[in-house]
Parts: sequence; C-alpha cells; structure tokens
Amino acid sequence: MNRRIAFVGGGNMAYALATRLAQRTFDVVVSEPLAEQRARFVPPVSTTPDNTVALQDASSVVLAVKPQVLESVVREIGPRMRDDQLVVSIAAGVPMAAIERWLGTGRAVVRCMPNTPALVGAGISGVIANAAATPDQRNEAETILRTAGEVVWFDTDADLDAVTALSGSGPAYFFAVIEALAAAGTNIGLDPATAKRLVVATARGAAIMATDDDPSELRARVTSPGGTTARALSILAERSFPESLAAAVRGAFERSRELAHELSDESN
Repeated sequence: MNRRIAFVGGGNMAYALATRLAQRTFDVVVSEPLAEQRARFVPPVSTTPDNTVALQDASSVVLAVKPQVLESVVREIGPRMRDDQLVVSIAAGVPMAAIERWLGTGRAVVRCMPNTPALVGAGISGVIANAAATPDQRNEAETILRTAGEVVWFDTDADLDAVTALSGSGPAYFFAVIEALAAAGTNIGLDPATAKRLVVATARGAAIMATDDDPSELRARVTSPGGTTARALSILAERSFPESLAAAVRGAFERSRELAHELSDESN
C-alpha cells in the first residue's frame, strides 16, 4: 500500500508538490475549500473540501496555507491528528515554536522555506525539524520536498530567516536583474524579445557554470584588462552594486525576523 500524503491548502506550491508526488509511489489528497482551486487537481491526486477527510490514513500532513490563517487551521486539525503523523509546514515566517504550541506537545514537525522555482521543479528549500521528528519522518519530509528541487537542512528558525532572505526572496532579485539587463539591451538597439532571450540564456549558462566553480574565478576569467567586461564591472562597483545587494539581503533578513515576531505575538 502506498503512503498517503495530505495537503491542507491547494495553492500553487501545494499544486507543484502534490502533482509531482502523485507521479511517484504516494497517494496524495488535497483539502481545499474553494471549488475552483480543487478543480485544478486531476487524478491520481484526490481532493476534498474537508480537512478531516484529508487527514485519514496520511503519514504526513503538509500545511500549505497562508501564514495568517495557519493558526486557525492547525488548531482545527490538531485534535483530529494521530500522534504518529508528521506535520510539514511550508507557511513562510511562522516559527517552529508557534506551530508546536498550536499543535500540542510531542508532535513531529518539519518547517521549510521553499522558493518559487519549486513550481517548475527547480527550487531549493531550507528545512528544520523539531526533536520529535524521527529519522524516518525527516526522510519522508525530504522526499516530499525533493520533488520540487534541492533540500538543505538547518538547525534553527534563525537559520530559516537567513534562508528566506537569500533563496526565499532570491528569485525576485534575479528577476529584477533580468528585467534591468533586458531593458538595457533595448536601450542599445535590441528588440525586447531578443534582449530577454539573450539575458535569460546567459543567466542560465552562468548559473550552471557557477554550480561547480568559484564565481569570483569565473568572473576573473571572463574579464580582460581594458575590455568591455572590465568597464562594465567597474561601473557596477562605482555604483555600489555589491553593497546594494548586501543591503537588500540584510533588509529581507531583518524583515523576516520582524514578521516571525509579529506572527508569534498575534498567536499569544
């Protein structure tokens, strides 16, 4: 008999994970109150408007709802869950301690911070587990998340605040760079579609090269003294490009911590 994974919430991230899991040796059920959201899912994924129905026989329950409603959902389903069920939260910013408090003591919980490339199977998730999670449950959580990309384990909520700032918000940084470079291409005579194509292909290739090599060495190899790349990089340095990126990530990190405190305070 295949293991059952239940999703509470049927948004985009749940859709990405559930549809990929269903292609493997899992039974997948999604609980979603909105009929139009449920209609997106097709067999072998099953759907229900009832959270209690989704919980039945599930080994893991993935909480895929908005952070603002997570407390009410957890307090609703907690008393209906078996002691051996794993809870996997993909709700951004909600600390482990808050989830544990809402569920009650002794529940196995894994909290993760995915990013939007997970929607196309190319994401990366930062993950932490509480002391109640067994090695088998950690493995199951990783199996669920690996359907949408890479998984990196951390130790604390503070670690996930840093993950949120770097890879959680990170796709938006790259989208902004792609947007700006494509616009720069049109400013020097390229048509918009061609400029975007050139930029996206360049970004893809650079990312592949940087996977196994040091980015600073790669940059040095392509930068000839007195050449076009050297001039471009000198202008970026003059305009504090590295410092601006560092400040942006720091700002996102601090905001992630603020939101975590706000969500925790609201639940007290």
